[in-house]
Amino acid sequence: MQIIRRLAATVLLGMAVPCAAADGSIAALALDASPGRGDRLLEGARREGELTLYTSLTAATAAKVKADFERRYGVRVSLWRASSENILQRVTTEARAGRADFDVVETNGPEMEAIQREGVLQRVASRRFADLIPQALFPHREWVATRLNVFVQCYNTRLVPPAEVPRGFDDLLQPKWKGRLGIEANDADWFQAVVGAMGEEKGLAYFRRLIATNGLSVRKGHALLAEMVQSGEIALSLTCYSFKIDQDRKRGAPVDWTSFGPLLARPNGGGISRRAPHPHAALLFYEYMIGEAQPLLAKLELAPVSKRVESNLRGREVRFIDPAAVLRESAKWEKLYEEIIVRRR
Repeated sequence: MQIIRRLAATVLLGMAVPCAAADGSIAALALDASPGRGDRLLEGARREGELTLYTSLTAATAAKVKADFERRYGVRVSLWRASSENILQRVTTEARAGRADFDVVETNGPEMEAIQREGVLQRVASRRFADLIPQALFPHREWVATRLNVFVQCYNTRLVPPAEVPRGFDDLLQPKWKGRLGIEANDADWFQAVVGAMGEEKGLAYFRRLIATNGLSVRKGHALLAEMVQSGEIALSLTCYSFKIDQDRKRGAPVDWTSFGPLLARPNGGGISRRAPHPHAALLFYEYMIGEAQPLLAKLELAPVSKRVESNLRGREVRFIDPAAVLRESAKWEKLYEEIIVRRR
């Protein structure tokens, strides 16, 4: 998340190198929501033959999305997979060098918001917006949520039997949790939301006490953290993604998750380049991700954003993380997270 703060500061100071003016045909195509648009996009996409996608989807999920899209439309997807931070850095570096390499970028909400502020994304109009939950849409319309990452607390079921699963944060202060807890190294947005819900003074005091009392094992990467919970190196992690734990549990791993209070959901999504080398294919993929891909994402245990698709969040209390607010206040919360959680591990 630190790269977000640096890049946002550059934009606010007016130092960002402006992207080349958007091709009028791309803008016209992206803002065309008239009948028959889908057919026109498909025809153009097949002429273009391919698109380049930057994504932070897991390797398994990205492979399934790629295969499904290619099967449906006969348009090849060239994938570049990386962390959300690395995607942000690459997009920004390319834009400032005057390069237009990607067609579609799809990653975490705060990074998408930072990319939007770089001025490289094309505003899009789509009839499918009416099918999406309100939290999937943003006033600028330069990126749209395609999925939700849901933060949960995950645990090893062999080490934490049902009767001992904590019901709230205060339970983690008990002596039995000493040396058994973990957390991801870059989850300052989760920290911001949780501390805000507790009340800032009370919340910061709680985490300082938790660190002093029982400690936290800090690890970089949610996949690594989930593996450590599976292996028993960590009994319980404060920050996991629900979809990963659901996938692992279905494969027979001794893991499950709970939530201390409402589920915290962060919109993640995608947008197209204003200078997309393959504009029809880019827009076709954009429409696919908020349309045909939604049942596939739900089948893979990700939380969909379409109201037409059954969600594993339905019937649960959910609080949404605002990517714009995360970006706006990132300097403060990254500093606090570093000082309280990461350095004092």
